[in-house]
Amino acid sequence: MRLVVALLAATAIAWGAADPAALSDQAMSLAQQKRFAEAEQLWKQALHYDADYFPALFNLGWMHVQQSNFADGEVYLERAAATEAADFNTFYALGLARSKQSKHEAAIRAWRKALALRPNQIKLMQVMSVEYSAGRYHQEAAALAEQALELKPSDPTLYLMAITAYRLAGELNKGGEIAKRAAERFPTSARAQFEHGWHLLKNGEYDQALPRIRKAMELDPDYEEPFFYYGDWLVNQGRYEEAEPLLRRAIEILPEYIPARVRLGRALMGAERLDDAIAELNKAIEQEPRHPQPHLLLSQIYFRQKNIKKAAAEKRESLRLRRENPEFLEALQTRPFPESE
Repeated sequence: MRLVVALLAATAIAWGAADPAALSDQAMSLAQQKRFAEAEQLWKQALHYDADYFPALFNLGWMHVQQSNFADGEVYLERAAATEAADFNTFYALGLARSKQSKHEAAIRAWRKALALRPNQIKLMQVMSVEYSAGRYHQEAAALAEQALELKPSDPTLYLMAITAYRLAGELNKGGEIAKRAAERFPTSARAQFEHGWHLLKNGEYDQALPRIRKAMELDPDYEEPFFYYGDWLVNQGRYEEAEPLLRRAIEILPEYIPARVRLGRALMGAERLDDAIAELNKAIEQEPRHPQPHLLLSQIYFRQKNIKKAAAEKRESLRLRRENPEFLEALQTRPFPESE
């Protein structure tokens, strides 16, 4: 390693040791050849002569990010941002480095600065909306999603981003408005039809909701959610035999779809096929041991079968899992983004 550094130092002398620009250009050439260690030494050499030389700071940071060395990349990109406060790429890369380390708030702060420099960057808005949601800042995610939608109303993914954000924020009326617009604008989109139907279903407007959900099933027979929610509605109506094939189809499409398997267990219970229900609920437990609902239903089944000991054990297990894993039954609450660090 010392020999490599010595050779690089000699190269630097040949290029003009005190010229950060020349050193940085040579480093860039080496990086393009994937000679990253050599490039890093030259960029560091450039910084030795000028600690605030922006191209060396940015390129070192970006190189580390590309190599998944996110903590090192963050250090150099922070210095680059302090040196050049009007560079979009620096703040974007800094946000990425922080996001990869699960520093959600810090990532958003960097991306906010990037967005202020380029306010119409829809792809960045999409990235930020996801990051807001990861931190449970759902109101901010929804506002940003709708801002992106206003910029490009022809993009169906932006409608879905806004619908999801408003649902997570608990603002179903706003999400429902956007879902209706999406369904009208994209009549052949299974997802758009389903989202509109889902909001109508939540509002109890079954006569309008169910045709939308059926249409989503027809448009995309490999989309699991319409099958689940239609089956779920049938279970709620006590129409267990009609619900079963829909719920099984949802599971066939997505075998790890735990809510569908749990609901299938409930349908089989309603149809008095208790052994089949036990089998499905045990499969759900095998797939997701933390979920409390299968144990609660098993408790009810064993009680019906007058196996009081097993019923009591399953109920205790359900209560324990519910305390330890509330996210399975209770939506995590949204929270405001902290404006100060």
